[in-house]
Amino acid sequence: MIRLNLLEETRFERVPVKVYPSQSDASLDVAHRIATIIKEKQEKGETAVLGLATGATPVKVYKELVRLHKEEGLSFKNVVTFNLDEYYPMAPDADQSYVTFMKKNLFDHIDIPDDHINIPDGTLKEEDIPAYCENYEQKISSYGGIDIQLLGIGRTGHIGFNEPGSAPNSGTRLVILNDLTRRDASRAFGGKENVPTKAITMGVGTIFKAKEIVLMAWNETKADIVKAAVEGEISSDIPATYLQSTDTVEFVLDEEAASHLTRFDLPWLTQDVVWSESLIKKAVVWLSLKLNKAILKLTDEDYNNNGMAQLVTEKGPAYNINIKIFNILQRTITGWPGGKPGVDDSNRPERAEPARKNVLLFSPHPDDDVISMGGTFIRLADQGHNVHVAYQTSGNTAVWDDDVLRYLEFVQDFAQAVDDDNGVTTKIYQEAREFFKTKQPNQTDPEVIRVIKALIRKGEAIAGARFVGLPDENIHFQALPFYDRSKFSKDISYEDDILQTMELLRKVKPHQVFAAGDFADPHGTHKVCFDILYEALKRLSKTDDWMADCWLWLYRGAWHEYPIHEIEMAVPLSPQEVKRKRLAIFKHQSQKDVPVFPGDDPREFWVRAEDRTSETAGLYHKLGLADYEAIEAFVRWKF
Repeated sequence: MIRLNLLEETRFERVPVKVYPSQSDASLDVAHRIATIIKEKQEKGETAVLGLATGATPVKVYKELVRLHKEEGLSFKNVVTFNLDEYYPMAPDADQSYVTFMKKNLFDHIDIPDDHINIPDGTLKEEDIPAYCENYEQKISSYGGIDIQLLGIGRTGHIGFNEPGSAPNSGTRLVILNDLTRRDASRAFGGKENVPTKAITMGVGTIFKAKEIVLMAWNETKADIVKAAVEGEISSDIPATYLQSTDTVEFVLDEEAASHLTRFDLPWLTQDVVWSESLIKKAVVWLSLKLNKAILKLTDEDYNNNGMAQLVTEKGPAYNINIKIFNILQRTITGWPGGKPGVDDSNRPERAEPARKNVLLFSPHPDDDVISMGGTFIRLADQGHNVHVAYQTSGNTAVWDDDVLRYLEFVQDFAQAVDDDNGVTTKIYQEAREFFKTKQPNQTDPEVIRVIKALIRKGEAIAGARFVGLPDENIHFQALPFYDRSKFSKDISYEDDILQTMELLRKVKPHQVFAAGDFADPHGTHKVCFDILYEALKRLSKTDDWMADCWLWLYRGAWHEYPIHEIEMAVPLSPQEVKRKRLAIFKHQSQKDVPVFPGDDPREFWVRAEDRTSETAGLYHKLGLADYEAIEAFVRWKF
């Protein structure tokens, strides 16, 4: 009976999937599976052949293998490795090369012989690559094939660098990289224009020959492509779907990467469920949007015909369910994000009192405040709350080099105009020009240039906050130390970041804290900033009485919005407020037109912001609620 239930729960999945609570748990298990293979081969006097992947996904696997070697004596002397791919052209000692990656994360810390390591050669002449690739295949075969092949998955669905269009029987070869793949790699190379357009990769057919294949994926950013690979039809458009054709594969996921699989996302379609209020809300919103019918128009038949008979049987009739969910959604909408004074607030997202709240808005980068919640920011200030904004990082990474020269030229010309040129600016300007002439992709700027870039963004942020209506004393620049430290080392402490944040919170004693909850931020800064803030709030909650009245609201940024069923406060914006928000975003001139790191979305930030909020408003309207110009959405994080 248990087995039948499991089969029913996973009936949409076309490959075996194992889901772990976290990527750490999953990585430990994969590492120990590899260690077991190595030990079993050692006992037989045989060679263990590992197919290895690069990127962020396998890092914790390699870390555990290193620990097993150093602390538990796991030897790699009987191990031969073959890496999946390498950029082309690529020098092996380049920071972005997979040779460098593998040495840093694994090979330099274990006892594997150098001649047992095989990584595609990115320095070959192009005419020599076909013969090299054939030899790579033959070398794998000479060892009896790969015992276990590790894979990640790109957002194009690529495995290795087998991009859309790859054949299922393809071998090791030179390939052209997809534009999205290059955009995803752009930060490591200091811009997409510096990412190689080609790579050498094992083919899909080569991967299939492995005795065991483990595809790993972490985080919600991979959830959509994982669902397509696991539940979709086999298609050359998503090469990872080819893995459905082999019985040697297993997908190893953390809960976030698995979150869009049907059994987790729409569980009522795969099994009987316990119908909590939150699950009912999610299911009704899904049904309404699926059928393109307003919630109040849904019928018992609609529920029965779309896998929700259990819900209408237990909680129905449909009309009762519809009214309840409609009212819940309606109550999320408020024009008073700081609470409406003097009214019954029992069905409102925010408290009525105190009428004038202390509000502290945390912005990871200097423009996240106006991009993500600029309309609400303006509304809070207009409605008389004591609003503060804290810019958590300097954002100096995202400033063009020529902007530095432009500002230095202004200062230099101004000094000459007022006859106050002491030569310092000219010296900095000349040094900056010389540095930029030889600057390598992704090379860290000298401190003086980082300071100038930070000041550029600081000036823009001040202009934006003043436009919203904040006095200067309510504008705080934290410039948290981790941001620059992480440019030189990934192994850093966040303690002084936390203490600095605690100091600001104690100074303001906010009734409302707004923070970025957009953990899909491709650069990871939002998540680090949230973790620092959350730790500060947790510590204060144990010692400071005012924390009992402090609520934490999360907003999302330029990448994704909260799904409708998760939204707890929806702030509608008029056309005039949308325009004011746009003008506030325009104050960030260094991010206008084409920012340094635009991500995979070619739209300008203000366009993304307006499209996102208008789409949210459109979804509310489709569900049968009022038709607004735009809506900014928030979720309350409860301690």
